[in-house]
Amino acid sequence: MLNVLSRCLALLLGAMILYTSAFGSFESLVQRSLFLSLVILLGLTLYPLGQGKSWRPLGAAMDIVLAISVVLACGYVMTHHQQILTELPWATTRDLWLCGVLVVTILELSRRAIGVIFPLLVVTGLAYAWLGSWIPGPLGHRGFDVYYITETLYLGDLGIWGMLVGVAATTIAAFVMFGGMLLHTGGGNTFMDLALRISGRSPGGAAKVATVASGLFGMVSGSAVANVATTGNFTIPMMKRLGYPAPFAAGVEAVASTGGQVAPPILGAAAFIMAEMLGESYVRIALAALMPAVLFYLGVFLTIHLVARRRGLQVVPVEELPPWHEIIKASRLVPIMAALGGLFAGVLSGKSIQTAAFYGIALTAICYLVFGMRAGTPLRQLIGALLDGVQDAGRGMVIIGVLLAGAQVLVAMIGMTGIGVTLTSMIVGVGQSMLMVAFIVAAVCLILGMGIPTTAAYVLVASVLAPALTGIGVEPLIAHLFVFYFATLSVITPPVCVAVFVASGIAATTWLRAALEAVRLAAAIYVIPFLLLIYPALAGDGSGVDMLLAMCQGTVFVTAFSALMARSHFSGRSWLDVLVLLAIIVLAVTPGWWTTLSAVVATVMMFLWRRRLLARSAVDTKPHSNVSGCQAVSEHDAKETSS
Repeated sequence: MLNVLSRCLALLLGAMILYTSAFGSFESLVQRSLFLSLVILLGLTLYPLGQGKSWRPLGAAMDIVLAISVVLACGYVMTHHQQILTELPWATTRDLWLCGVLVVTILELSRRAIGVIFPLLVVTGLAYAWLGSWIPGPLGHRGFDVYYITETLYLGDLGIWGMLVGVAATTIAAFVMFGGMLLHTGGGNTFMDLALRISGRSPGGAAKVATVASGLFGMVSGSAVANVATTGNFTIPMMKRLGYPAPFAAGVEAVASTGGQVAPPILGAAAFIMAEMLGESYVRIALAALMPAVLFYLGVFLTIHLVARRRGLQVVPVEELPPWHEIIKASRLVPIMAALGGLFAGVLSGKSIQTAAFYGIALTAICYLVFGMRAGTPLRQLIGALLDGVQDAGRGMVIIGVLLAGAQVLVAMIGMTGIGVTLTSMIVGVGQSMLMVAFIVAAVCLILGMGIPTTAAYVLVASVLAPALTGIGVEPLIAHLFVFYFATLSVITPPVCVAVFVASGIAATTWLRAALEAVRLAAAIYVIPFLLLIYPALAGDGSGVDMLLAMCQGTVFVTAFSALMARSHFSGRSWLDVLVLLAIIVLAVTPGWWTTLSAVVATVMMFLWRRRLLARSAVDTKPHSNVSGCQAVSEHDAKETSS
């Protein structure tokens, strides 16, 4: 019964997303309250209270009470939206109860879906707004009674019904539907096969497959944990089967999947929220994130390559690679190209982002049906696959919708109490320079983001910490990208690293060892946000020459830093390798054409020398070994590997 109800609610939510994407949204409060009510009702069926326990009947009764209460609370807003927006009514006892039960349900559903940390943060924000007059010192404030808090949260468009829920109910929902349809019509298998063909036969091929596949999935799904759960179930067992250490396999998958959060077009749904916060276009946000995302995956790819060379990790066997003629079949590529073509055509023609996403969805479905019927697949089966995509998109919106509703409550309390301004003043007061302020902000972002999904973590740190950077002269877009990166990296940073927990579970290894591997693989990525402060042109803020210079510096830095973290050897003397790499890193973070040219030349010479040593090692070992030249390592590396 519960499964049938869940399926019907998911289809209803998906139908609402498709309808409003195609024909435009309803009135703002109607759109948001209808969306949130469907999301919560679906969430109560997907995460039932007491599932599998003896007291499940009591849990079912409580869920029914919560469902009825949510329908009443959201239904009141839908039917009184004009009065709420025009009269800004005073809160009554009825409003207090409706708001209270809605907030409690949001927090309870958040607890069931992702754990207790995020609901505790929201409760802390509410308690701070209510009891602020009892707090001494600069963090105290005059305090607000429950009726004023209710008016802010429930009877207006700055609380629960604010910008975050508005973006979730329109743009993010449309893109989640776009991703669900693309993956369910064969895009997921095509992405995996492309990853196998592109990188499977190079050193560390299985790890590179994870990097490429997770990057492709991430550009559609925008969820680190979802990426690990999807691609990790294929790539991690493959790496282990080829002899890769389990912690390394888990670390590779966690880091590669995290890159999906910072890769255009979706940026883990943060692109749309960032655009609303900054008043910028979505296209501007996506373009600003492009070069840093390229550096992200370059760093991961290089580190994997160099570690694979040093450890002699195996490539993917030829017999496990799908043939090219199967991958490039029209029936597999045309739906993907149609989806992306419809999306870009909608954006370039000036349509709204959700309408552009609908164009992509419609073209994907049409191409899928046409090719499926030509291949003789029954129409019922094809429609079933499309409906599965709609259902999965509806289910995927539950966590996003509930989290953003909770985050909107927290953001409203931050704005009401002025704690964001207070913390900004304190951070700027402690920091004596831009670099010191940036380090403080980065550390706080990592702490605040731990245990919270990326989108909610970004909303929190952007509200509290981005003003600290803009207060010292950093451009708002750069400041938001800076805090966004560190909020994203919190999912692989110990001790609370959600993506690593999932990956280590699949790899059957301890999470701490996997986390250490992940941090080492992602070491260069922790510095990319600081490169944005040094070279704003990495975010497209400057002329073409400035962007070229910044990309050269960033590429050299990531290359040298990755080589340092991989403990790669170039001269046969470890101390000399470290000194050379450190010198290149210093040159890369020093602005100027001469430093850029020097860093590029030094990097090229270093790798040419490395290639010469590998060739010499291959010649020396050829009479005594069957190891091919591409897999040979230097004598120094071989000793380190054996140890």
